[in-house]
Amino acid sequence: MTSMTPQEKKAIDTMRALAMDAVQQAKSGHPGAPMSLTPVTYLLYNERMKYDPKRPNWPGRDRFVLSNGHASTLLYSTLHVAGVRALDEKGFPTSDPAVSLDDLKSFRQLGSKCPGHPEYGRTSGVETTTGPLGAGVATSVGFAMANAWLAARYNRPGFELFNAKTYALCGDGCMMEGISSEAASLAGCLKLSNLCWIYDLNRITIEGDVSIAFTEDVPARFAAYGWNVEIVDDVNDLPALRRAFDSFEATNDRPTLVVVHSRIAYGAPTKEGTAGAHGAPLGDEEIAGAKKFYGLDPEKKFAVDDDVYELFNANVGKRGAVLADEWYAKYAEYAKAYPEEAKELDAIFAHKLPENWDAALEAFPADEKGLASRASSGKVLNQLAAGLPWLVGGSADLAPSNNTALKDPSYGDFTAEKPGRNLHFGVRENAMGAITNGLVLSGLRGYCATFFVFADFLRPMIRLAALMELPTLYVFTHDSIGVGEDGPTHQPIEHLAALRAIPNLAVFRPADANEVSESYRAIMAFDKTPSVIVLTRQNLPTLDRERYASASGVAKGAYVLSDCEGTPDVLLLGTGSEVSLCLAAQGLLAEKGVKARVVSVPCFELFERQSQEYRDSVLPPTVKARVGVELGVEMGWSKYLGDAGRFLGMNSFGDSAPAGVLMRHFGITAEHAVELAKESIAAAR
Repeated sequence: MTSMTPQEKKAIDTMRALAMDAVQQAKSGHPGAPMSLTPVTYLLYNERMKYDPKRPNWPGRDRFVLSNGHASTLLYSTLHVAGVRALDEKGFPTSDPAVSLDDLKSFRQLGSKCPGHPEYGRTSGVETTTGPLGAGVATSVGFAMANAWLAARYNRPGFELFNAKTYALCGDGCMMEGISSEAASLAGCLKLSNLCWIYDLNRITIEGDVSIAFTEDVPARFAAYGWNVEIVDDVNDLPALRRAFDSFEATNDRPTLVVVHSRIAYGAPTKEGTAGAHGAPLGDEEIAGAKKFYGLDPEKKFAVDDDVYELFNANVGKRGAVLADEWYAKYAEYAKAYPEEAKELDAIFAHKLPENWDAALEAFPADEKGLASRASSGKVLNQLAAGLPWLVGGSADLAPSNNTALKDPSYGDFTAEKPGRNLHFGVRENAMGAITNGLVLSGLRGYCATFFVFADFLRPMIRLAALMELPTLYVFTHDSIGVGEDGPTHQPIEHLAALRAIPNLAVFRPADANEVSESYRAIMAFDKTPSVIVLTRQNLPTLDRERYASASGVAKGAYVLSDCEGTPDVLLLGTGSEVSLCLAAQGLLAEKGVKARVVSVPCFELFERQSQEYRDSVLPPTVKARVGVELGVEMGWSKYLGDAGRFLGMNSFGDSAPAGVLMRHFGITAEHAVELAKESIAAAR
């Protein structure tokens, strides 16, 4: 470590000691990567990043993502010594530290600001939740794309408000995960020169030397992706690190990968016999020895001398304050020169919708033939785009099938030359989900799309959006065995139940074009809940809303679509394409003197948010006879159907045949619904 000055060495070793102490106190965690990689975060925060610790949500800041989130104490110790401030519930900086020494002492404990992996919203200065390896670097591509988009739309001569850089630190685990390859390939294609990944090549994994499973030439792979690649032979060589970051800053036609070689710290053998510091505390004796080696007092724990704080305050603190002040002053001038653009930016920064954002939404006229809900969705998306200029998104190479393209020629495609509103993710569903989360974290209203069965590929990123409380939108088409001839590999069966199982995720399955429109109206109003909208390939009749209830009932998750006189004998509950089947069954039952109420249930989660009084008015507790109809598995329906209820849906995979043939084959018919209604009535007596 001869390349460090004594002051630099002391600061870096102090941060290392904080990581060791936090893991030891928790008796849980990963001290190895934090100890070896501290020079990277020291250099980035203290010397390189445009970052104001007192305003950690400054819109013009550079961003740092710790993709190898198990190394969380690296980030927490950095936020602490850098003096990053906490934010209040409204996003305003406070005088409290984002991470105090007491927070570090409570690492991995209940309610701590220092959970086991960095969590967005829990700790100021954490730009995105990381933990699932590869998710962080993939999300960083979304940050970089968002900054490029904001620059293209809002920068003006003399007003370069958006020129920030995104740094992401990752390890071998991130590089092994397919999501990182997907994201890196797209970043290279888009020539995102504002993006820098730092790859810790330490050649170790939980199971041992990385060579047992990972021998590829990563630098060569990234060169093939079109990245600038820099190699640093020793992570402790600060001049070499500086030269690598100089190269990144000088490169304007591609992203940069900085490969840093490090030797991970090891500890005493664990009970299982594995060298432990990668994934276990070091132990008091070894920590004392390490501190002595670093020149620190081995008797002190969670100790930071004043000169370490002063070093960061004199560098990132002073530099960041000046840069942020300059940016805000420039923005005030910008607002006078470009008031409409500034009004939009104010809404983006506040994560708010613009005024009259839904003014272009139009009602669909009744039509017996109707539209596939994927088609009506495409119309509604384009109506929304007119009133929501920062609605951006695209599909995993399926935009013509998903109907997700924004068609106004002025919107354009997102390319390396000109970042437009239509994104082309390629066949990269998992990375697509992470990148879209990065767009939303940047203030944009991002959406992405694919066939519903491929939700499996990006479900981990949907889960992270729900965990982070992001209003990300996922558009899924081809929602059932109605896909037909493509067969069971393309026919989702269990997917509705699987997504409904994710907390804080709203899953919409609209029954006709007007329910599609009202679903989008509800979705866009969310500010802390991601949404899935599930759409058909086949046509759905556009219901006559003079005959049936208004589609505005979608806002409550479920509503009485078609009622009977008096108390119903049976309730018919349906979602999506099966609502029309329920209406047909209602007519057949009426011919037999059976009174049925049809309830459209486009969103379970919204319905659960309503008052008990409203829910009982839609599903009267006294009416025990009920039939649920949905082209999926029954899981999740029991809370609405009860003991006497019956379910008409799927309990097997589909098959390859025309959609109509499949419906009859699997008994998805109005006649079958009538039979089940009779069974339920009998069971309820």
